[in-house]
Amino acid sequence: MQERLIKPFIPADADWVITRHAALYASDEGYDASFVALVAQIVADFVAAQPADGANGWIAWHGEQRQGCVFVVQEAPTVAKLRLFLVEPDSRGTGLAQRLLETALGFSRDSGYKDMRLWTHESHAAAGRLYARNGFSLVESTKNRAFGCDVVDQIWHRKL
Repeated sequence: MQERLIKPFIPADADWVITRHAALYASDEGYDASFVALVAQIVADFVAAQPADGANGWIAWHGEQRQGCVFVVQEAPTVAKLRLFLVEPDSRGTGLAQRLLETALGFSRDSGYKDMRLWTHESHAAAGRLYARNGFSLVESTKNRAFGCDVVDQIWHRKL
C-alpha cells in the first residue's frame, strides 16, 4: 500500500484547498457560499503572507491525489492558530488526521509558540475527539447562525 505523504503547501495547492472545503462542507454540513468565501480569503491571506515566520501549511498526498491539509498561522505572538484542517473521506480512519495534527503541533512548538487554539463546530464530532485525544480542551461553545446553518461554534485550546 502506498504511503500518504505530507508535503509543504505551495500556492498551486490553493485551488484544491478551496474547492475541497467547499464541496465537503456543502455536502456534509449544508454550508452555503459564504463558507467558500471565508476559506478563499484565509487561503489568499496565507499565500500573500508567505513566507511568514510562524505560519506554515501542509498537504497530504496519496499517490497523485491530495488527501488532506492543515495550516498554522499566528493568532498572537505566543499563540498558534490551527486552520483549514481537512481530510478526504477515503483517508479518514487511516491515521492521516493524527499525522497532520502532529505536523502542525511540532511546527508550532519549534516556532516558539506556547499555546494553540482552533475554531470548529460541534457537528465535527470526530475532529473534537481527535483534539481531545491530543490534549486540547474545549474552552468555548456558542450557538450561532453561520454559512446558512444553525451551528455551535467551538474554541479549543492546548498548551504546547
